[in-house]
Amino acid sequence: MRISTMTLGVLSLAASATPAFAQDAPTAPPPPITVNATAAIVSDYRFRGISQTDKQFAFQGSITATHESGFYVSAWGSSVTDYVVAGGNARQEIDFIAGYSKTISGIKLDGGVLYYFYPRDKTPGVHSDFFEPYFDVSTTLGPVTAKATINYAPKQKALALDQTGVGSSFNSRKRDNVYLAGDFTGAIPKTPLSVTAHLGHTFGTSWLASSFGKGKEQDGYTDWGLGVTATYKVLTFGVSYVDTDAKFNNLVGAVESKSGVVASLTASF
Repeated sequence: MRISTMTLGVLSLAASATPAFAQDAPTAPPPPITVNATAAIVSDYRFRGISQTDKQFAFQGSITATHESGFYVSAWGSSVTDYVVAGGNARQEIDFIAGYSKTISGIKLDGGVLYYFYPRDKTPGVHSDFFEPYFDVSTTLGPVTAKATINYAPKQKALALDQTGVGSSFNSRKRDNVYLAGDFTGAIPKTPLSVTAHLGHTFGTSWLASSFGKGKEQDGYTDWGLGVTATYKVLTFGVSYVDTDAKFNNLVGAVESKSGVVASLTASF
């Protein structure tokens, strides 16, 4: 974390209580680049409401380097289950991120590009990796932070309904995807607790949006969640309720989009 500078009043008080040579000690400037990392365990990895681990535990981690100008790069990874890619052999998801953020008059603007990488998916003819530009705007009013997000994945083979390319021309053609979301976080004063709320909608018919309801394919779906977090030093414990109006089945027919309670424990460094 960056070192905050002391106020003039605190400096004066320190000068009156310390030997003269202490006044000459230079204040370390903030580093031009800061590095942060996290390690987490979650009871279920949910991506836009859909379980990526068949409702089983997942191990996750991230590392982010941020320049004082606002540019940053990051890598985030999680264990996943085979059905999240068309080849049916996924074990890990690694997201590479590059972006830029800037705060203007209390409003934070943040945009960049996400690249989703599945290192074990080597099935010939299957396309699982894809990129997705994103942009979000957020602001804080007292203890409440609100954020609006848009993600747009341009047309790519990995978003085709049939990623193997052996199906009909309609199903194997490239697809795009749009995701809109709103998130709210409210800190409870004088406690380590915060409450969270999320609402998102996936638009279009693609690998990311494909779901079935009432016996037919849906044109996108909505996901939502409510939760609470508690922070103690570098640890954050969270519990949330997640649900969707989609019906997404894995390779053996289990529904991965139904509601569930997700717990997480995250350490920040």
